[in-house]
Amino acid sequence: MARLPYLDKDDLKDEDKDLLARNINLHRLLAHSPGAARSFGELGKYIRYGTTMDARLRELAILQVGWLAKSPYEWSHHVKIGKDFGVTDDDIRALIAESGGANSGLPDLDRLVLRAAREITIDGAVAADSFAALEGHMSKEHLVDLTVTIAFYNAVVRFLGTMEMDVEDSYQPYLDAFPLPD
Repeated sequence: MARLPYLDKDDLKDEDKDLLARNINLHRLLAHSPGAARSFGELGKYIRYGTTMDARLRELAILQVGWLAKSPYEWSHHVKIGKDFGVTDDDIRALIAESGGANSGLPDLDRLVLRAAREITIDGAVAADSFAALEGHMSKEHLVDLTVTIAFYNAVVRFLGTMEMDVEDSYQPYLDAFPLPD
């Protein structure tokens, strides 16, 4: 059970009802602070729709953060969203294998993106050798966007964990299909 109540449109001022255009628990809880919700939403929109970085790679990076954080909410939502952007069940299984140190069989760039997400999440920064390897595959713009994406979703999973966000019933099948580690 979340630490704060989930708000509905009826709980909000007229000028803030748009915050629940997407009626998911994350937005329903963020709506307690309309300013934070709007700022959060703007960066989230840029990451999803504004960046020119490959969408599948973006989603793999986000999924890696969700997996490492053992965040049921983030993981379940981005398993679904990832599929909308080209992530396959085999990709998800490979990410899980890669997270455990196994050879995933993923292409080099996919593995580098996952490694960068692991390093930022665990160590706080991408290691020099990993960054140099990424520079061989990505533009400077995409390197910045990848780093912003990973950093943002590290903040998201910490918010979700602190607020004890509940997974909506419609996302539970994604969590059931790919359960998080204990």
